[in-house]
Amino acid sequence: MEKKLGIGIDLGTTNLLVYVQGNGIIFNEPSVVAFDIETGEVIAAGEDAFSMIGKTHKKIRVSRPLREGVISDMDAAKALLRHVFERVQNMRDFKNSKCLICCPSEITQIEREAMKQLAIEMGINDVFIEEEIKAGAIGSGVDIYTANATMVIDIGGGTTDVGVLSLGDVVLSQSIRVAGNYIDQEIVKYVHKTHNLVIGQRTAERVKMEISTLLDEEEEKFIRVSGRDLVSGLPSATKISSKEVRKILLPVFDEIVNVVYSVLEITPPELSADIVDNGIIVNGGGALIPGIKDYIEDMVHLPVKISESPLTDVVEGTKVLLKNRGNYLINPTD
Repeated sequence: MEKKLGIGIDLGTTNLLVYVQGNGIIFNEPSVVAFDIETGEVIAAGEDAFSMIGKTHKKIRVSRPLREGVISDMDAAKALLRHVFERVQNMRDFKNSKCLICCPSEITQIEREAMKQLAIEMGINDVFIEEEIKAGAIGSGVDIYTANATMVIDIGGGTTDVGVLSLGDVVLSQSIRVAGNYIDQEIVKYVHKTHNLVIGQRTAERVKMEISTLLDEEEEKFIRVSGRDLVSGLPSATKISSKEVRKILLPVFDEIVNVVYSVLEITPPELSADIVDNGIIVNGGGALIPGIKDYIEDMVHLPVKISESPLTDVVEGTKVLLKNRGNYLINPTD
């Protein structure tokens, strides 16, 4: 029997990543689509559409299909996946393939079915959905198929998922809509209130990526941000320091740690014993913030490991899930 071609998709709030067996990761771009309002046609997707955010006129609509971990614009989600599937179709034949779509744990069964249906419409009949936290754990190097439990904190764009995995699946998990995009919004609010300057979401994201830290460092870093002055209404600029950003981040990560506490409190004793030995793995974009390891260790008194490739763990994990589909045994073989 001919072996099926595997396609793995990480449908994230911030980025969409696609893995094709034999070709590796073929798509790693922002989850953004731009439409022509009059015709409804897609005029850009990924990086090209992302560059249009906040700069469009009335004839163009730019959409992020996912917000806070849930699909807020189903048409845009379908358009984005269709754009990617067409790219894959140019490379390989779809007729004999299987597709794994990793979605945030919060999406509904109806949304899951819609995603599956789109893949079927594109000619892929073998489609299944998995939670991002499961694929992310595998991608970070954890063997989830053993009876040895591991806790994972996935700090993504829309949600932070905290879960305990054992014997090939998620035993328990909780999600909170406090993650990368929420941090961006908090930076926008802070600059608005403290510096009387209105900045855009992309500018806030740049602040987060360049100078965010949870470390209490003596040496401050600064970044110049531009926007519209609230008083004069004219374009203006100001400087934001890393200490200011740390003040914004601390309450955010306090909320995330509270979810970790909540999951630990309901974890069965035998699994808790494993977590004491194995510690906690952090992945997702939030794992890149300096000082996060020490911060979580200080709060929960457990060893913490930051994934080596936090941004691509989910799509890397699809490789194993595609190979071991439906296998929940310990140490599954090919």
